Amino acid sequence: MKKLRVSKNSRYLETADGAPFFWMGDTAWELFHRLDRDEAREYLDNRARKGFTVIQAVVLAELDGLDTPNANGDRPLEDNDPTRPNEAYFEHVDFIVAEAAARGLHLGMLPNWGRYVGEPNKWSQPIFTPENAFVYGRFLSRRYADSPVIWILGGDRYVSTEANLAVIRAMAKGVREGDGGAHPITYHPCGPGRSSEELHAEPWLDFNMSQTSHGSRDHDTGLSTKADYALSPVKPTLDGEPRYEGIPVGFYNADSTPLRRFNDTDARTAAYWSLLAGACGHTYGHNSIWQMWEPGRNPIISAHVPWYEAIDHAGSFQMGFLARLFQSRPWHRLRPDTELLGNAPASGPGLVRALFSEDRNLAFIYTSQGAPFGANLGAFAGSRVAASWFDPRYGVLHPIHTGGNKGFQTFNAPTTGYGQDWLLVLEDPELKHPMELFPRREKKLPEDKTERPAEW
Repeated sequence: MKKLRVSKNSRYLETADGAPFFWMGDTAWELFHRLDRDEAREYLDNRARKGFTVIQAVVLAELDGLDTPNANGDRPLEDNDPTRPNEAYFEHVDFIVAEAAARGLHLGMLPNWGRYVGEPNKWSQPIFTPENAFVYGRFLSRRYADSPVIWILGGDRYVSTEANLAVIRAMAKGVREGDGGAHPITYHPCGPGRSSEELHAEPWLDFNMSQTSHGSRDHDTGLSTKADYALSPVKPTLDGEPRYEGIPVGFYNADSTPLRRFNDTDARTAAYWSLLAGACGHTYGHNSIWQMWEPGRNPIISAHVPWYEAIDHAGSFQMGFLARLFQSRPWHRLRPDTELLGNAPASGPGLVRALFSEDRNLAFIYTSQGAPFGANLGAFAGSRVAASWFDPRYGVLHPIHTGGNKGFQTFNAPTTGYGQDWLLVLEDPELKHPMELFPRREKKLPEDKTERPAEW
């Protein structure tokens, strides 16, 4: 697989030959720690089939990752010393990284969860100093210098102190030295938060990551993207931890209840709101999958569905539909709209947001609850504009009209209300972009070609 880098315009990631890379991530924090080899294959097969491109996983995992052995009975470090890695544990990590690569997946690799940096308290178990963080970072990046990884420092923590910043900088330096800068680096902050708030000027931070978190059904995840998009110097940005499917809404609030959980609609709106604000991709999450919960394990944040069932919940299919749509068009040329929308809700649960291409021949307009909106067809460069509704629930494009490029047109979505989100695709029909987003399966003849099924 080809390694990734930041594009020349610093708005997205691309492969070494300049092909744009669409980040469709899944949150699998405990992948290295809790799954055995067969389970890891099952999980990776599922994510590759659905169209994910990045798997976010933590080497020194959150859930007692230092002292509770992995599925093979191995702990990651000798005496919890970052300079003394346990080879058997890292051979298991090697296996998963290789299996991911074989399926076309990149590993968004977190060297450690944030609890292992900072001051001792009930939430932390600090083991890092600047000195051993450098050694550990260099060890990891040397080991995976030729693997399809993306480095994600942090692990759900604010920088908070100068001492913590010193550790983070030292680990980043070690990572850079170990692989010679072969892979991009970002930082996963605590939520709600943005890596840019504390680290944007750091020279090692190649792109920004936000955590819009799990507090509210109607929280506009695009606000973080919008803020990062406007920063200088320009860096790509994406939401690395939005509201998880299956997690109790606002679980850290006093009025939360395990019976009120985010669903696939909430996961979808988090993705589209962020992407249409200018993100270079998005990461999906599920409460049972990040922790790889199954019966017999302590359920964190009221996990209640085994991970091997949750991998087929609706939201993950819909992330694949989203990825197929973006990858079917030159998504990397799309920019947050400044001239296309008119008379559209600009905030609240019915928020409408749009992207418009630099050459003015392609637009995506997302209406989160089917609210009507106006579009300035006169902004298009071509003389004709083809309009189609994309159904985010089922991944199907429905052509509706091809006409001239004059005046404002009001568009009314096919359905309205919570869970009835739609994305309007406006494009120059001469570009002949595909309308079928699902790959066709090839029919195979039986080995004895004289006995063909009747329907053939």
